[in-house]
Amino acid sequence: MHAQALIVALLVLLCAGYALWTLMPAAARRAVATRLLRWPLPAGLARVLARALGRSGGCACDGCGSNRAAKEPAVVRLHRPRP
Repeated sequence: MHAQALIVALLVLLCAGYALWTLMPAAARRAVATRLLRWPLPAGLARVLARALGRSGGCACDGCGSNRAAKEPAVVRLHRPRP
């Protein structure tokens, strides 16, 4: 029963850490990632932290302005409703 309690405690800690990381503001997440990347970490965890450093806030649009259609001005047409 002791091993089972340790496994459950580890799972709860991992889930709490994931929830904290996901709900943390981006500025705080970047600060934590910067500090954690100074430590020797496994490659997978270091990739996740490095990805958190590269993201910017906003609309979560990853490169959507790089295509040609986004650079050309869009025509906006307004139609009056029929009476």
